[in-house]
Amino acid sequence: MQQSTIDEILNRPLSQELLARDLARLAYTALDGTPRSIPIGIHWNGREIVMCTPTNAPKLASLRRNPAVALTIDTESHPPKILLLRGTVELDYVDGIPDEYLQWSGTYEMTPEQRVEWEANVRSLYDGMVRVVVTPTWVKLIDFENTLPTAVEELMRRQSA
Repeated sequence: MQQSTIDEILNRPLSQELLARDLARLAYTALDGTPRSIPIGIHWNGREIVMCTPTNAPKLASLRRNPAVALTIDTESHPPKILLLRGTVELDYVDGIPDEYLQWSGTYEMTPEQRVEWEANVRSLYDGMVRVVVTPTWVKLIDFENTLPTAVEELMRRQSA
């Protein structure tokens, strides 16, 4: 997929709304060759999706072996609004807590006092983390009004031909 197409889709208002959410599902291939899909916190910085994980997370060995991933960001309402992304991860080991982890976690409702306590607990738990960074190389936005799943679009094209 060309970068201009990726940029156009990611800059649509609905894509921006979905990218502002703090949770996605990350799909990757585990070391045993089977698929995994896990919920994970995300932070969109305008060009990359950044996820943070402990340095001992089992998924890191899998991502080092096979860095190809897919992400789904969607809504819970019906019909769902869905942003599908694919890309390759880069792993960035960080001393301390990455800013992105504190930013996405900050969207939860906490009083200022709870926020201070939460951040202190996080800093005491982790000596370092890994930033799992994905630059999208393929995207699809599905809103069930203007865009549909590819298989449905294909059926509709056949029927109208």
